[in-house]
Amino acid sequence: MLTCIPVLFITRAQWIHRLPAIPYLQGYDSVPTSFRDDVEAGLHSSAFDLSSNIVEGDSRSGLDERGKREVQRIMKRKNVGFDEARRLYMQQQFGKHGISSDGLPKDPKFVSFS
Repeated sequence: MLTCIPVLFITRAQWIHRLPAIPYLQGYDSVPTSFRDDVEAGLHSSAFDLSSNIVEGDSRSGLDERGKREVQRIMKRKNVGFDEARRLYMQQQFGKHGISSDGLPKDPKFVSFS
């Protein structure tokens, strides 16, 4: 029973509209930023699973607001999924901070020993 709760939560956008309206919940606003809100906004995938954060009651406020907005913008602008948008966002961030796409610094003085 407990294992189906994350699945129900993650897929609720597909079935919640079939439930009857509950009058006393009209106008109810959830906490503005939480992992639950992030999942509902489509900011999750099998490679970036937030269900354990929700199930375990993680008290943090969810994902970084600026990063979320940028990832959502990339998803809409380039018509890509969450994982691809997250990859593109990270490449942008790497470029801003002088890191190449393979994760190594672009600094000519950088020395790596393997």
